Amino acid sequence: MTSPGHQIAAAHEQCSRLKQLLGEEFEALRGRNLDVFEKLQPVKAALLSALAEAAESHQTRLSETTVEPTELLAWDQFRLAMLDCRDLHRRNEILILRKRDAIEGALQALVGDREPTASVDVYDRLGRVSRTGRRNSFLQA
Repeated sequence: MTSPGHQIAAAHEQCSRLKQLLGEEFEALRGRNLDVFEKLQPVKAALLSALAEAAESHQTRLSETTVEPTELLAWDQFRLAMLDCRDLHRRNEILILRKRDAIEGALQALVGDREPTASVDVYDRLGRVSRTGRRNSFLQA
């Protein structure tokens, strides 16, 4: 079994790697490079799993024994680093949600409920103007 100091050091290292990975994830999302984004997901999941295990192990240790103040300080620093990771993850989530909303808005403008004065024409597979907009206006009449 490894010492608590080594466990915390390993958790710090994993946290640093997660921070770096979240930065790479953001750049991939910002650059619309979904292949890179998808490749990062298994690595991120493995890091999160390992960090959750480390946190659970430390919580168990805290409840069973007395802990040195230096170890508590190191663990608090780790927790602060994890809060930074949480914020980076939320930043990525917001970017994903904004991009999804933009795509949904564009799709809605193309095929959704359009105003009769809208100047957007949608074409079907045969190259003809789609009837979805016309059908809706007949249904409204």
